[in-house]
Parts: sequence; structure tokens; C-alpha cells
Amino acid sequence: MHNVRLDSVDATPRPLLAIGTDYAPDTLLDFHIHRRAQMLYAMTGLMEVETDDGAWVIPPYSGVWIPAGKRHRVRMQSASTRSLYIEPEAAPRRSIHCEVLVITPLLHHLLLASLALPALYEENGRDGALAQLLLHEVGLAHTMPLFAPIPQDPSLAALCKAFLGQPNIQSTPEQWAKQLNKSLRSFTRLFRQQTGISFSEWRQQACLLTALTKLSAGQSVTQIALDLGYDSASAFSTMFRRRLGQTPSNFIRVP
Repeated sequence: MHNVRLDSVDATPRPLLAIGTDYAPDTLLDFHIHRRAQMLYAMTGLMEVETDDGAWVIPPYSGVWIPAGKRHRVRMQSASTRSLYIEPEAAPRRSIHCEVLVITPLLHHLLLASLALPALYEENGRDGALAQLLLHEVGLAHTMPLFAPIPQDPSLAALCKAFLGQPNIQSTPEQWAKQLNKSLRSFTRLFRQQTGISFSEWRQQACLLTALTKLSAGQSVTQIALDLGYDSASAFSTMFRRRLGQTPSNFIRVP
């Protein structure tokens, strides 16, 4: 199914629906929910996903798991996608939060083949076997650390969202504590309580999210490093390789 609206097939009595969709540059799918869980895969382009829990960037050849009923919005940067919409009781992943998934070569080719699956596929034939294998491989997929959680505290959340819009690795916890009229110790404790990670970890994640967006847009590694406040391109590349296992220039290429 290609460029088919989900609501036109959602009631089909099958555990999995596979839909391929092409999006124009900078398409925003504003906040919405799906009755089914969704595994969203970017064949080309880049996707930015936001929920009430936080923000993700999903580079090309990566996927995102969106649990059933999870309120989310997605900005598509010239993306061509494959989506698997899965009945909640058939969901192969149990996380209540979105997850960025590593797409193996096998899962990549299964997703390519899924475009030929009709909504009412034959469950006991080849199509049914393909659907079951897709569910199995999605369940086995590893996750990538591309998430910046948003705290529940309104004042801290506002600072975090502003930082996501213009991240800088040189931003300090002392600066944030001052803006919130808190001691450094109180701020540090609050930040970890609200996000589950330290300020320095969160700051690095936020910079990484923006870096992926800029890389996908064709910006140079050097310019990205300087924009994010790194002393050099090599310092930025070292951080990138440590977190994602490969260099910035290699990350958005076809696996």
C-alpha cells in the first residue's frame, strides 16, 4: 500500500498494516495518536519526533517505535517512509515510550517488500509469513541513544525546549541554576529527578539531535561543530563516534 490513509484501512482485521508514504520537504504531522502501535522507518530523509516525554531525531535508515495511543507529532524532512501499524495485542515491543531502532539489512529488505502487502492479506500464505517475520524482527531490533527527555517541571521544561531550539555544548548548569533561582546543588538534583540523567548527558544528547538534523541538511561537520560550541570538528567527531559508533560523515549513508 502506497500513500494510503491509515483511517481507510485501520479497521482491517489483520495484526499488521504496511503503508509507504512520500512527504514533501518540511511536512509537519501535528500532534495525533494512533489506535495501533507504529514502527516508522525513514527510507530517505530525516524525521523529527516529539511527544510529551521528549524529542527524538530519526536519521535515514533508522526507525522509531511509537506505542499505541502515544500522542506524538512528526516533522518530515523530505522523507520517504515505511510504516507498520500493529494491533496493540500483537505489538512485539513493550516499551511505553518511543524508541529509535537500528534497522538491520534483513529488516530493511522486509520493509521494502512490505509495500506489496494488501490490507487484507492472506494470513496463511506468503504474505502472512512476511507479516509475522516483520513483527519478529521489529521485536528484536536494538535501540539507539537519540532521545532528550523533557521534564514535567514547567520552568525546567521551558529551558529544555528553548535549548533544543538552539543547543550549545558550552551551556553550563550554573547558568541554568541561576535562571531558575536555585543553587547548583538543588538544580543538579532536580534535573536528574526530572529527566533520569545528568545535565551534561542531556546537553550532549540535545546537541547530538541537532547535529543529525544539520548533517541530513548537508551542512559541513566543521560548521556543525562550531554552531554547537565545540572547540573543533575533531572534538565533535570524537563525541559523535563515541555515542553512535561511527563518524558524522558516515552516519547518514546507506548501511
